[in-house]
This record gives sequence, structure tokens and C-alpha cells, in this order.
Amino acid sequence: MSFSVTVSWPPATHGGQYPTQNSKPLQREPLANDSGTGDEKISRDHQLSFASGQVVAGSAAPEYQGSQDRVNPEESLLSALAACHMLSFLTIVAKKRLTLLNYRDEARAELGRNEKGQMAITHIALTPEVEMAPPLSEEQLAKLHALAHKHCFIANSLAKEIAIEIAPRQRR
Repeated sequence: MSFSVTVSWPPATHGGQYPTQNSKPLQREPLANDSGTGDEKISRDHQLSFASGQVVAGSAAPEYQGSQDRVNPEESLLSALAACHMLSFLTIVAKKRLTLLNYRDEARAELGRNEKGQMAITHIALTPEVEMAPPLSEEQLAKLHALAHKHCFIANSLAKEIAIEIAPRQRR
């Protein structure tokens, strides 16, 4: 099985797949804090087109001269991990014939320096809150999430240096 996504820059306008004649030209002007290094400001806005037909507006994080109202790569990675964990959890719950009423995860990630001194996502915290009927013990819930983590394709693909913390809660 393989997957594909197309990353396009500058982003298409008017719903088209490719930039049109009327696309906004690249912004090329010296940065306000340019120290003579030749750094130029260009738009970080782009679009992500998935094989499923979905299109997502992307950019860099605002701290890296991106747009606040677009998804950045760090958020994309975090959402991929959180969704993968949830889907693994749903599969396990279904196979065990348990009743899940609600699932919500407010996942967080932190940027820092890895062992090589490079900027990287160094810590991810998944905090899934579930509502089960009947409620499970904290030990049972922890085991289900450990199993979901073990079977999550995205978690298995991430560097071992990333600390992935799972702190499940059960809504009662």
C-alpha cells in the first residue's frame, strides 16, 4: 500500500489545481530584520492536495513567517499521529466488542533540539478522553491505549528520540 500527496507552491487560486495567470505574484522584498544576509521574504502559503481529492491550505507556522489561518507541517504531523492512535483504538475497541460513546484528544507537540542539535519535534502528548459504557478501570484503559500505540503506523514511523506520552482519561 502506498499513499500520495501533492504539495504546490504558490497555492492555486479560484479552486484550480495549478496557479492561474491571476495568481498573486511571489512577495520578494527584504525582511524587516534583514542583516545583509540576503534573506528574502516570500510567501510560505501552499496547498496540499491528497489523492482522496481533499485540498488543505498550508503554510509555515506563524513563528516562521507563515499564515496563522493555514495548517503548518508540525500540526499536520501531530494530527496524523493523533488520528492514527484514535483509529487504532477504535479498531481494538470494536474487536473486543466494547462500547465507546465518545473519543476526544487534545494532542500537543513541542519543538526543541534533537540529539544532533537540530530543530525537531521532541515531545508529543496525546491526551485521549474516552467515554465507555460501561466504564473501564484505569488499568484496562491504559492497556487499550498501549495496544493502540503499538499498532499505530504513524507512531511506528517516528524517530525513537520523540517522546510520545499517552495520558488517557475516562469521562464518567
